[in-house]
Amino acid sequence: QVQLVESGGGLVQAGGSLRLSCAASGRAFGNYAMGWFRQAPGKERESVAAISWNAGSIYYADSVKGRFTISRDNAKNTVYLQMNSLKPEDTAVYYCAVKGGALVRTKPDAYDYWGQGTQVTVSS
Repeated sequence: QVQLVESGGGLVQAGGSLRLSCAASGRAFGNYAMGWFRQAPGKERESVAAISWNAGSIYYADSVKGRFTISRDNAKNTVYLQMNSLKPEDTAVYYCAVKGGALVRTKPDAYDYWGQGTQVTVSS
């Protein structure tokens, strides 16, 4: 069993920055891919970014390329999402997730464990 706890969400003005963290416990996750997803009210959960076990493969959604950066620290069992130049359309609940296997995937059903989510609200 893996537990994931996100933190770092909040309210920020457009153009501002936030850094999300996701701490994993329960097992060593060095060989697992991690992903960040978000879900806005009335919309489906969508992939934002994903990172392979050794950070050799990284995926970003087109909507966040150049603004968001995903990274991980396997020694700390933590994955991060640095979000810069935030826009009102980035407002959503952000979730981190972990999947078995090292490969990056973007579909939510590929992931085995999920955090509880953290709210990000960007005001205009």
